[in-house]
Amino acid sequence: MKLLHLADLHIGKIVNRFSMLEDQKYILEQVLRIVDEEQPEAVVIAGDIYDRTSPPADAVAVFDDFLVELTRRGQKVFMIYGNHDSAERIAYASRILKNSNVFVSKVYDGNVEPVVLKDEFGEVNFYLLPFVKPAHVRHSFEDEKINDHSDAVRVAVEHMDIDRKKRNVLVAHQFITNAELSGSEERSIGGTENVDVSAVEDFDYVALGHIHKAQGAGKKHVRYSGSLLKYSFDEAEQTKSVTIVELKEKGTVDYRNIDLTPLREMRVIEGSYETVMQQGHADSRKEDYVKVILTDENDIPDAIRRLRTVYPNIMQLQYNNTRTNSISQIQRNERVEVMKPIEIISDLFKEQNGREMEPEQVECSERIIKDIWG
Repeated sequence: MKLLHLADLHIGKIVNRFSMLEDQKYILEQVLRIVDEEQPEAVVIAGDIYDRTSPPADAVAVFDDFLVELTRRGQKVFMIYGNHDSAERIAYASRILKNSNVFVSKVYDGNVEPVVLKDEFGEVNFYLLPFVKPAHVRHSFEDEKINDHSDAVRVAVEHMDIDRKKRNVLVAHQFITNAELSGSEERSIGGTENVDVSAVEDFDYVALGHIHKAQGAGKKHVRYSGSLLKYSFDEAEQTKSVTIVELKEKGTVDYRNIDLTPLREMRVIEGSYETVMQQGHADSRKEDYVKVILTDENDIPDAIRRLRTVYPNIMQLQYNNTRTNSISQIQRNERVEVMKPIEIISDLFKEQNGREMEPEQVECSERIIKDIWG
């Protein structure tokens, strides 16, 4: 049985004030071409379909078009909601969608029934476990000891009543301990969302979402497909892909990645202002999303506007010189020691959202900090 595993679409995402919707439409069309070439029995979407719980209408339309095209091709689709999605919105109309072979995780209530497909080797059971926190699982299993995310996933899996003689696939959206982060994921403080791989290792294949770099997660058969596009300059050197999984007889699973080619790459360009401008005029990929790092000792007046005449999609401008290096060293040595928790949270919020926190958000954060530290 051949599966196409993808995750972390983040449709509607805005990166450095640039809408990624056109790029996402382009890459989803590429995925459809891969479906046509590979002819999988099912497409698995492991969460974070949208970038926020209330996606804009144009983002919903893009995913709707993608889903319609998959069903038009007769594809079976398995999908779950991730931490960026609204459980209720993704689960809406799931019973009706089942009639079109689109199987959607319901709002977690402790009961995860398998969807069964068959091939020449017998049955394959698909378990759709959406993003869960300890509180979600405790609500369903009050007598279980659930202290962290590892316990939550372990308990959720133990109550699935898995027949280990058959082939079983888990679709999940969690952070497996030691997985390599990319820079564009939401991160928990102190690794509080970590899940030990032992909680999911009994499945024949675990199709994961949440981490944006394609990789194994502690076991060969426990894998992240990664995001379809780069959403951070930390990912500039990565090659994005989808994962093709082939389940054969019990105990035999093969996988391979198929690389994706984006509409616009994400690149880092470093050099003096004059050098960057000269290279830009001759650059055949000037429409890419770029981060420019200037090495000039003095700031260039109106640099970003002037650079945009050759790189219209410049997202970030930084300087790397004697002055900035010395400032950076001072900040590393001194700032962290004197920062208050609310300052750390405010900095993180601004980095992720490109704006300051609203007064209500500051007030809520301070209340939580007080509850934690007193």
